[in-house]
Amino acid sequence: MEFDYSQQPGLKINKKLNQYNGQRALVTIITPYYNAGKYFEQTFNSVMNQTFPWFEWIIVNDGSTHQEDIQILDSFAKRDGRIRVILQKNRGPSYARNTGFKNADTDIVIPLDADDLISPQYVEYIYFGLLYHPDAAWCYTHSIGFDAQEYLWKYSWDAERLKTYNYLVCTAAVRKKDWQEIGGYKIEKEPYHEDWRFWLDMLSNYKYPVCLNGCLFWYRRLKRSRLSGVIGNSKSSEFCEKIIEEAAKSADGSIKAIEYPQKKTHFLFQKPQLLSLGSNFKIPKDEGKIRLLMLIPWMVMGGADKFNLQLAGGLDKKTYEISIITTVPSDNEWQQRFERFTDEIFNLPDFLDPAHFADFVSYYIDSRQIDVLFVSNSQAGYYMTPWIKSQFPDLLIIDYVHMEEWYWKAGGHARTSASLGEAMYRTYVCNHATRDVMVRKMGRNAESVKTIHIGVDHEEFDRTKIKSGYLYNLLEIDESRPLILFPCRICPQKRPFLMLEIADRIGTVRSDILFVVIGDGEQLDELKNAIRVKSLENNVVCIGRCEDMRSCYKDAFLTLICSLKEGLALTAYESCSMGIPVVSSDAGGQSDLIDDTVGALIQLRQSETDQYDYREFDEDEINDYVTAIQDFLDNSVRYKNCSINCRKKIENEFSLGNMVKIMEQEIANGLKHMHGRPGKHIDAGIAGELYMVFNLLEERECVCNDVWNSQCYFEKCLHEERDRTRSMSTDIERLEEEKRLICNDLQAIKGMKLYRILEWYGNFVGKNPVGRQMWKLIHRFLQNIGKGKYRCEK
Repeated sequence: MEFDYSQQPGLKINKKLNQYNGQRALVTIITPYYNAGKYFEQTFNSVMNQTFPWFEWIIVNDGSTHQEDIQILDSFAKRDGRIRVILQKNRGPSYARNTGFKNADTDIVIPLDADDLISPQYVEYIYFGLLYHPDAAWCYTHSIGFDAQEYLWKYSWDAERLKTYNYLVCTAAVRKKDWQEIGGYKIEKEPYHEDWRFWLDMLSNYKYPVCLNGCLFWYRRLKRSRLSGVIGNSKSSEFCEKIIEEAAKSADGSIKAIEYPQKKTHFLFQKPQLLSLGSNFKIPKDEGKIRLLMLIPWMVMGGADKFNLQLAGGLDKKTYEISIITTVPSDNEWQQRFERFTDEIFNLPDFLDPAHFADFVSYYIDSRQIDVLFVSNSQAGYYMTPWIKSQFPDLLIIDYVHMEEWYWKAGGHARTSASLGEAMYRTYVCNHATRDVMVRKMGRNAESVKTIHIGVDHEEFDRTKIKSGYLYNLLEIDESRPLILFPCRICPQKRPFLMLEIADRIGTVRSDILFVVIGDGEQLDELKNAIRVKSLENNVVCIGRCEDMRSCYKDAFLTLICSLKEGLALTAYESCSMGIPVVSSDAGGQSDLIDDTVGALIQLRQSETDQYDYREFDEDEINDYVTAIQDFLDNSVRYKNCSINCRKKIENEFSLGNMVKIMEQEIANGLKHMHGRPGKHIDAGIAGELYMVFNLLEERECVCNDVWNSQCYFEKCLHEERDRTRSMSTDIERLEEEKRLICNDLQAIKGMKLYRILEWYGNFVGKNPVGRQMWKLIHRFLQNIGKGKYRCEK
């Protein structure tokens, strides 16, 4: 998914102002201001929208001369009591920043220019980045360039490189004591890269930073800036280079940074700690509002993630305030989609060690006064839940399970949920089959597990609102060809190679059928290679991820699902909503939606545990798929009826609105149930030990994965070396054979007349494919004879 640069922070105010006047500040933001009114409103909004409101903002009016810009600053400064304006003569940004540092009441200071922006989580991220690293001098995040230039700016820390290339920006959280120790920003007679020199001075004093993951600082790129004159002027540029070169001489290029994300904990045997900033550090909420925290693994493309997105967007915003915390390192390419519904989004691996995840969650629940904790598909989330419940016994905790997975951790999240059920008020599942497994095989109390089908937005997935022809134009094929979609992540669970067998069989009777694979995954390259090996390029095509699935369904004849394991596939919901019948394996809860009225359900004949990535598929299962597809191709009446039934079934039973309505009712019932009743008692010591052991196991798993990856890399190199050696041996053998043939040919040529040699060559060319090479040899031989190098008999 491409980054949307128009989705900038600060386009409007999202927070109430003047709520935190008089409260002790924990962070100071300082801003030099010189005739900066043009862009200041958006900068103001981005600061006021911070999720961490316990800051003061010192704006240093550095001798502004335009009355309009001065009035803009004054008008915004009056809107919130956390803002202080300091007036001074124009001395430049370095002097203004030093003024801000001197007047800061906190140990943590953030320089921010008057036209730049910070994402809502910026201050909270860097506060915690420094909290757990008290000896670090500064903390920064990656950045985003916007306005005249647009880019994502992510560089790994390299102190040696910083001496010759400034990949850092001016905005970071700096400890005031370290600013003092290096003498602050140095003032020069001409403009120069003062922030670059500042970081080099940090290195000269052997100070190290914390580098957080995520692009949270927005750097406005203007066509003309203050330093553009320095770059364009040779004298000024030379002056600037000289200063930087001098500063770089004493900078320590060996300084290491603390960098995130960290996949494994560096704090072994550390139990979670209840983290609270104090009773004064709580964010007030409106009366009657329910604050719901979603604890999920990541925000990426997938069925479970689509459910999380739909839930976050569907809950009534007049009643619910949504927050999201993720626990697995990820690029989170769907984060901007979630940001449409909330700016309270925190990706813990981007700024915390795994040992501190539970600490932050406890702080967040305390400071936000969370009412409901919703857990789904997060291993770390599940294992911290008992400890969270021990600290907040009145907190309503619910979870959502999409399926059981016997091939992964003996049942996957369903097993974990069943084992830790004492901490939950209720577990919700997306299909009846998973509920049955959790109750019958995993021992969960039947009353504490309830099925809530995911549902789909049938108003969005409505074929009457979509134009046809998208796929046909993309693939440049005739619209008479029936298309069968295979939309999924390309991995063993989805059995893409079974799809290939089905396509091969169908192609023998209907060569016009085209299977369209939509999605990516770890087996995509292998699948593409198998398509080539089987010569199925005319029958199967892979188009990768597609953001416009509605247009794909619009052009489709059928949707094919071959999965070995499913909860209830989102693609099945979407396809039916678009009136496209589904041919699916009878995996997981597919039977809740798919039957012969909307498609075909195929008996699963492969073992999930023993044959997880098995490629020799059952012939009867293949034939069942082929028969079902052919039946739809041949029976237009049945196809039409199924198409109508698909849409009706979604509208009546599986709509998104229905899902959200049921979930809201369940949450309301849960809060009523909790009200006035003593919460469940869970031993904090045992619960804390459980989470600590989980982190230890995760750390060991990361180590094992590193060893395994190293072994795989070594074996790959070994195989490549063997292949190279084998290839060299083959080349040597081939050269020896050619030498032998040439010697034999020379022996045959010896004593022949020259015209007989040419006649012989003519016959040779006609019979031997290597004749051209032989002719070169003979030609050279004849030339040498002419030069008297060889004697030739008549």
